[in-house]
Amino acid sequence: MWIQRFKSKIHRARVTEANLNYQGSITIDEILMEAANLIEGERVQIVNNNNGERFETYVIKGERKSGIICLNGAAARRVQLDDIIIIIGYGFMDFEEAKTFHPNIVFVDENNHILQ
Repeated sequence: MWIQRFKSKIHRARVTEANLNYQGSITIDEILMEAANLIEGERVQIVNNNNGERFETYVIKGERKSGIICLNGAAARRVQLDDIIIIIGYGFMDFEEAKTFHPNIVFVDENNHILQ
């Protein structure tokens, strides 16, 4: 049996941009993507801590070390600048593997730089 399990998370990232006039997606600093084990084009869930919104989109690679977290297209209507969000990636895996799998969880500061 295969199940879908939480595999990646960027916790409490701050929205730095919202671009309504783009096709859609979330642009994420490449450093954060690598740390969270997310890849360009991957489907992610966004949880907005400020307004309770939950929605899905896909990842676009942002400039390294920029701290960018930009919601694009329709997703831009679900956030405000400086909102705090959680970005969650899921993966399908074998049930037994899922029992011992350890997700990549990335905690960031107010500038979206990784906390050690």
